[in-house]
Amino acid sequence: MDLQDSPLLKAAQLCPGGIRTKTDVDVAGVLEHLEDDDWEAALLLLEEIGDAHPQPPRFWDLLADAARLLWLAKDAYWYGWRSSEARNGAILAELCLMSPEEGGRTRPVPPGVVLRPMWDIGLLTPEGEPLLGIAILWVEGRDSLKPGECGSVRLLPLTFEHWRHLKPDDVITMHEIRPPVGAARITGIILPGATGF
Repeated sequence: MDLQDSPLLKAAQLCPGGIRTKTDVDVAGVLEHLEDDDWEAALLLLEEIGDAHPQPPRFWDLLADAARLLWLAKDAYWYGWRSSEARNGAILAELCLMSPEEGGRTRPVPPGVVLRPMWDIGLLTPEGEPLLGIAILWVEGRDSLKPGECGSVRLLPLTFEHWRHLKPDDVITMHEIRPPVGAARITGIILPGATGF
């Protein structure tokens, strides 16, 4: 991969100068790894910068391109997800799945598998029934979220406008059929296009 054509260099150039992560990672460190042809280390450092400082969708698209060039398919998928978050907005939450005995799901939710459950987000239809919103679910970490357990998740609402009234510590319920199968406490919100660019 030629440095000048590298999607990693282009991603680094999108980062504002002077930003640092809590672990003291900055763009200069990324550039050093690129000059040494250490593409994977540069990719990981750019991801850390993106985690610490909101980045535009293009940044994450470039990381996805680089991951594909490095044959890192799971990473490419993850960066594509992050691009969607930056573009469309996302909800970060701690989801607790009900156990099968409580009427919850019988199978775990693996990380990186797309589920599109419905969520009771506190809105009502004109008839007074809960208006359920759809959001794509991503389980964080490497382990599956098993029935009866809790874990960190990321939600991509299909219509973020319906979710704008939510704030951290609000609780929403997850539905795959009519009865709820879990409850999620919101821990953070990523607004659409909230990157400062």
